[in-house]
Amino acid sequence: MTRSSAVKTGTTVAQLDSYPAESPSEGTSGGWRELFSRRYAAPASILAGGVALYAMNLYFTAALMPSIVADIGGGRYYAWVATGFLMAAVIASMLVSRLLDRLGAARAYVLGFLVFGAGAVLNALSPSMPALILGRVVQGLGGGLVAGLGYAVIRSALPERLWTRAAGLVSAMWGVGTLVGPSLGGLFAQLGAWRGAYVLLLVAALVLAVLARRVLPGRSERSGEGSGSGPVPLPSLLLLTLTAAAFSVSSTVPSGGPTAVCILAGLVLLVGFVAVERRGGAATVLPGQTYRAGNPLKWLYLTVAVLCAGVVAENFIPLFGQELGGLGPLVAGFLGAAVSAGWTTAQLFSVGIESVHGRARAIRTAPLVLVAGLLAYGLLQTGHASGLRVVLWAVALFVAGTGIGLAFPHLSVAAMRSSSDPAEGGKAAAAINTTQLIAFSVTSALAGTLVNLGADSPVDSARYMTFGIAAITVFGVATAALTARRPGR
Repeated sequence: MTRSSAVKTGTTVAQLDSYPAESPSEGTSGGWRELFSRRYAAPASILAGGVALYAMNLYFTAALMPSIVADIGGGRYYAWVATGFLMAAVIASMLVSRLLDRLGAARAYVLGFLVFGAGAVLNALSPSMPALILGRVVQGLGGGLVAGLGYAVIRSALPERLWTRAAGLVSAMWGVGTLVGPSLGGLFAQLGAWRGAYVLLLVAALVLAVLARRVLPGRSERSGEGSGSGPVPLPSLLLLTLTAAAFSVSSTVPSGGPTAVCILAGLVLLVGFVAVERRGGAATVLPGQTYRAGNPLKWLYLTVAVLCAGVVAENFIPLFGQELGGLGPLVAGFLGAAVSAGWTTAQLFSVGIESVHGRARAIRTAPLVLVAGLLAYGLLQTGHASGLRVVLWAVALFVAGTGIGLAFPHLSVAAMRSSSDPAEGGKAAAAINTTQLIAFSVTSALAGTLVNLGADSPVDSARYMTFGIAAITVFGVATAALTARRPGR
């Protein structure tokens, strides 16, 4: 999902300084061999490494969480760990182009890696869950920055003939994170060394920071003249933060009336966010055209949001895999990545659909497949699950993920074609990444509340969470149909 949308982000940041002009003798192949040549391998590795670090960290922590809770407690704040990280990443994603204007690529990257590393230090030293959540917030700020820079700096770090290859390399890092994150996290959990996992992230961030300072371009004389210096949408960001906080608090208060009040407050704040966005002018999180009458972008972003809601289940699947299936941390971590594995696999095939009607069918079908997979996983929940049932869990989750991958490439293309103005179309595609982060933040907080409704029954917790997220994704059936009415736009 992020992969499809964010690749477009880098090619629309027109204010960045371009790579110095080269003579024809320096080569014009633009192939993989040139990208990995001595001249370009270092900057390409930094761009890809930053995104890989961010993506891996998402699944890394999900696989570690059962061990972390067993060590320092704070199970009721389980969802806050993901919510804090994701909300901080949303805020950081709004600052990428502005920091590039002020600092240049090298210093912006160094800042992002150092902030990410500082969060890893806080996590490794955390004596309690609140301290861990604070570390995750700091990590989210740094991680959201380096992930956004991975797409935005392609233009200034590499010659134009390598942009497409570099964008593909950076995009592929999300798949690497899907595989490496759960395996490494599960391995450290299996060894009882979850704190050491964050030390590893710190070392990786410091190495990348040093490389970034040496090989990436600095601030150009033209910095600050582009759209990156526009106003930050502070009212919208504040309302988003309060929305996620309200949903997160709902998972910690007593069940019943207090929980309902928090959820209602979250919904009201979400409506307030939309109202502020409609009147925000130039200072908005989503493109202004989203709120124009008759524009299909609103349905497209809602479809993205409900599809992303399905991915949030991955945050809790390792926990249920251990409690209900008796799995070790390593295997449970891989089970948690089943949704992303299905999403990645389906996307590889879906990008080959070229006809307008084929793309429309893919968009319409995606939510149905996602809902079916989630429902199957929820219905299969039971205590002391057999090996066969665990395999069926993995299959159901993989199917759910294929629904996401089926639609995402075409949603990105539809966003690009939503305006005849190339710059506006680029902004619309870039906002898919922001929509993902918003959906992850809100849904992960709500999922924590659903899990707590199960009280002392892991089976009930798993079913409440899964069926609740499935209910949210049902809305995608309608929004996908509205989006697909004019898929070529």
